[in-house]
Amino acid sequence: MTGKVIIVSAPSGAGKTSIVKHVLQYLPDLRFSTSATTRSMREGEVNGKDYHFLTVDDFKKGISRDDFLEWEEVYANQFYGTLKSEIQRIWDEGKTVIFDVDVKGGLNIKKYFGDNALAIFVEPPTIEELENRLRKRGTETDESLRKRVEKAEYELSFAPKFDKIILNDNLDDAREEMLHTIREFLDQE
Repeated sequence: MTGKVIIVSAPSGAGKTSIVKHVLQYLPDLRFSTSATTRSMREGEVNGKDYHFLTVDDFKKGISRDDFLEWEEVYANQFYGTLKSEIQRIWDEGKTVIFDVDVKGGLNIKKYFGDNALAIFVEPPTIEELENRLRKRGTETDESLRKRVEKAEYELSFAPKFDKIILNDNLDDAREEMLHTIREFLDQE
């Protein structure tokens, strides 16, 4: 595998997906790597675009075939991972891969690609604000919200391992900082 990759990670609700969607509008040489997951599809999501939605069985078969660059069981029987075929598809188009992945996945991808990877951590202003954002989505039960907030607190401890931390206390500012950071990385030879 060759080429540069951009990795964007954050706790759920920090705004990484909104920021990545914005960046894709302004940097046409980037292509989004669609992750695979076993979680349920949310309203408005499209299989193959937002995620490759797989059954737990199919995901586990992919693991045994070494189909994934990285994968993680985030919650019991809720897997997320990056398909090697996705990266190759993007490179075959002559584009740079951008990942929107969980924190551990992001660090695993960074380790795999080394200097050809830029790993960016999107940080929420506070845990309380993160919880408010998740609550406003209307997709969480009290139990799933509690689990996501606990996981977020843990994931924040990994921020210093990333190449760049972008605080998302103002979405427009975070988007611009992300654009600047990625352009700078891509311009390096």
